[in-house]
Amino acid sequence: MITHSVAGGGGLQLHVREWGRPDAPSILFIHGWSQNHLCWSRQCQSALADRFRLVAFDLRGHGMSDAPPEQERYTDARLWAGDIAAIIDQLGLDRTVLVGWSYGGFIICDYLRAFGQQAIAGIVFVDAAVTLDQSAFGTLIGPGFLDHVPGATSGDFSTNIAAIRSFLRACTARPLSAEDYETALCWNIIVPARVRAALLARQINSNDVLAMLKRPLLVMQGESDRLILRAMAEHILATCPTAKASWYAETGHAPFLEETTRFNRELAEFAAQSRAGPQGH
Repeated sequence: MITHSVAGGGGLQLHVREWGRPDAPSILFIHGWSQNHLCWSRQCQSALADRFRLVAFDLRGHGMSDAPPEQERYTDARLWAGDIAAIIDQLGLDRTVLVGWSYGGFIICDYLRAFGQQAIAGIVFVDAAVTLDQSAFGTLIGPGFLDHVPGATSGDFSTNIAAIRSFLRACTARPLSAEDYETALCWNIIVPARVRAALLARQINSNDVLAMLKRPLLVMQGESDRLILRAMAEHILATCPTAKASWYAETGHAPFLEETTRFNRELAEFAAQSRAGPQGH
């Protein structure tokens, strides 16, 4: 494992790690709201590292990346786009595959809007969100997320703890092991409540990006996800001409944890096919 410090959008320092073969095709993993690069450990420390260069990082405000207090450091789409562009550029990720979980869908669309799709080979949305506004609440974004937002963004720490504990249980269709749950609780709770709130202070509609996409897009969606609902995946499929779906039955918001073997196999197949396919503009 190699560790990098990358100056992202606006110069913010991002904590980036990579595994696998440095000369292999790359996959860049982008985690979700209140999460951490460690959520991808079952991918980055798996047989995928024998075939690919695997890169994961902590979003701005999360984990070991900088967490400035100002809300505007999290609400400017150009800064999120700059984070992805900086990692691709500094690490020399040629025709990489972007994998975005949950809030990572917003960030990928921020990047595509600002920098285009020339530098990437394909995209994987993992229970990803692309719309954030009042109309999405209850229709595209479900109670597994919405019910926990007030507590998770509260200024009271004991309220944060209760909300995040409950939120994590809502993320999977079947309970995580005690070790996995405890580890996830640790990486969630270190994210400041003000950062969680700032990420949700945006109004986002990604239809323009999805409609013009020429790179292949694989939508992996847990059918029992109570956070990002099936309707969000169906909206992506209806809007993006290159999108195809892989549905995970009896799986919640985290198929990479709940169905790791299948997830890793499908990711490897998609990454190989995307690199081999025609590269449009």
